[in-house]
Amino acid sequence: MTAAAPTPTAPLRFPATNVPGVRRAGDGVDVCVTAPHATALELCLIDDPHTLAQTERRFALNGPTNGVFHGHVPSVRAGQRYGLRASGPWDPAAGHLYNPDKLLLDPYGHGIDGVPILAPSLYAHQVDASLAPVGWPWTPDTRDSAPHMAYSVVVDDAFDWCGVGRPAIPWEQTVIMEGHVKGMTMTREAIPPELRGTYAGVAHSATIQHLKSLGVTSLELLPIHASMSEPHLARAGLTNYWGYSTLAFFAPNPLYATAAARAAGPDAVIREVKGMIRLLHEAGIEVILDVVYNHTCEVGMAGPTVCWRGLDNLAWYLHDGAVPARYADVTGTGNTLDFRRQIAVSMALDSLRHWATEYQVDGFRYDLAVTLARAYDGFDSEHPFLVALRSDPVLRTRKHIAEPWDLGPGGWQTGSFPAPITAWNDSFRGDVRSFWLSGPKELSAARPASSARDLATRLSGSADLFGSTDPMGDHGPMGSINFVTAHDGFTMRDLVTFDYKHNQANGEANRDGSEDNRSWNHGVEGLILYDWEAGIEGVSLGLDTIASLRQRSIRNLAGTLAFSAGVPMYVAGDELGRTQWGNNNAYCQDGPISWVDWELAIWQRELEETFQFLFALRRTHPALRPARFLTGAPTADGLPDLGWYGFDGVPATPRHWNDPRFRRVQMLRHSPQLTARDALLLVNGALDSTECVLAPAKSGAVWELVWDSTWDEPGDRAASDGLEGPLVAEGGQLVPSHLLSLRLYLSTPL
Repeated sequence: MTAAAPTPTAPLRFPATNVPGVRRAGDGVDVCVTAPHATALELCLIDDPHTLAQTERRFALNGPTNGVFHGHVPSVRAGQRYGLRASGPWDPAAGHLYNPDKLLLDPYGHGIDGVPILAPSLYAHQVDASLAPVGWPWTPDTRDSAPHMAYSVVVDDAFDWCGVGRPAIPWEQTVIMEGHVKGMTMTREAIPPELRGTYAGVAHSATIQHLKSLGVTSLELLPIHASMSEPHLARAGLTNYWGYSTLAFFAPNPLYATAAARAAGPDAVIREVKGMIRLLHEAGIEVILDVVYNHTCEVGMAGPTVCWRGLDNLAWYLHDGAVPARYADVTGTGNTLDFRRQIAVSMALDSLRHWATEYQVDGFRYDLAVTLARAYDGFDSEHPFLVALRSDPVLRTRKHIAEPWDLGPGGWQTGSFPAPITAWNDSFRGDVRSFWLSGPKELSAARPASSARDLATRLSGSADLFGSTDPMGDHGPMGSINFVTAHDGFTMRDLVTFDYKHNQANGEANRDGSEDNRSWNHGVEGLILYDWEAGIEGVSLGLDTIASLRQRSIRNLAGTLAFSAGVPMYVAGDELGRTQWGNNNAYCQDGPISWVDWELAIWQRELEETFQFLFALRRTHPALRPARFLTGAPTADGLPDLGWYGFDGVPATPRHWNDPRFRRVQMLRHSPQLTARDALLLVNGALDSTECVLAPAKSGAVWELVWDSTWDEPGDRAASDGLEGPLVAEGGQLVPSHLLSLRLYLSTPL
């Protein structure tokens, strides 16, 4: 690359505005970059990118003024590639790593071209062949990083939304599917090959029809911010498939765009993303983005320098105060953005507003959200960032979901985020898995298992976590995002198929991934590749029985999710029996392990029908999705709004709840609407079948059996093992209940 002298051809005038980043204005662009400890900053315009003729024109910016560099550069148009170069002290012991030989991305850049190529030149300090630092104190590397860098791009952001607005789904009607842009569509034959694995593929009619058939109201996408894989993955030939390694907080990942859009440039990529959101909105489906503001792709202090570290290492990153300077890593990624400082808080809020306004995004799920609310003495529920989410005129109209933990002191804060910020409920995940999977595994070995007490707490909305009162009132059940599976961990099928993780493909000797899976293989470890998987009935060493129990266990998990108070979420492919072959940490698996397989056996199609049926029931019957905590208070017809009964038909007492063997229970949930139906859920968590005395129905009504987890598909009214039962029964009537099963009754007039 040939570079012009850093002195501009004409004096730069001050911009008319102080908007961060590089923005089109008048005859060129206004530039505004915060770098408090830098002594000089240059805007570098990249011409003829990715060619041997590539050149760079540099313009020295004015400043710093209160830590900000700024200027107006004329004759710059949309499509211009650019970067930044920062000068300042080189003092690694004090945390300063300024090196003007390194081209840096604009932290506020709206468009991006390419992905950095891992090479020694990306490091501000000298490294050896393994990319490890050479000696101490570090010395600056003098190679130009531009040939190996991605570039920020000036974009126009124009898009016609055609009058399509956001669906604005109420929380009590929300059903979330968590999915990956590439993984959801990569193998779908109904989608044209050129659209598979892309934003356009997510917006394809086949994808939308599938989501609508399942009753999914909100699609939560794994990170689509531009990202860069960690060096250890790049050296191993792997990638950070999940995308939790952000390279640009304002720019979409071009790797998920169609080849045509990538060839046309960042503006075309942006239009494809917005087009995806517009079509999903047109179908009534919200888009929630998984966002990662807790750390960046620059990993530890010895990692590559592509943006924030080169602009101001001390201002952007959380340090522990030691000398020599070290990062305080509460994220487990090597670095942590310092949300005690205005620079990080402002960037995150500006990014959120950008996606909320320019892309019309409906909500955000915050990765390791505790990090975003850390003050000097730990987590602060009134942190300025959280206050802004609740008070900003744009952001307060969006949905906000916290992953309520990180790896630092006091890092578990489920239920502590102030309303209306909701949170992933890991206690729901753990207690539901324990009751239906690890508990029965223990029982099968004649060991004690958890009772129904914790499951009952989760079914009724987790008031122990989300019922606390703050100045805004309690969260209510809708503060809890109920989930059994997410991207991180086993799929539903793998929960019933593997007792142990099998992460060998990740290249970390199976040391990575959680050990706390609470799964159950039902007696045989791994997939059973016999005739039953093709939907052909057959018997081989009793494996057909194991297969049927595994499928029932999936239905138990899905039914519990659908019928619990709170907001249900599951990961894409659970409804199809997707497997990751026992990998519970597939973050680096961009291939069949992670992609949804659309080649379905008969039992998988029946499972899809079951998911459709369960969430249709939830949508239709208010008793299955109460918006407030129920307390057992009597209703006008004399029944409690929430009642618990043993299988003897007698109301549960403290003796029942304190009995570790109490694993059979009935939950009666009264509908808040007079014309709607009450719900009665029979939970049999024991290893034997029995009979149940049904709890009382309201006056003039009987109970109608609408679903049983022993049914292979919703229309299957034939009970298993000859246990024939009536479809309509009165309160007090004796009905069958199969081992390890759920039954749902709804009240119906006599």
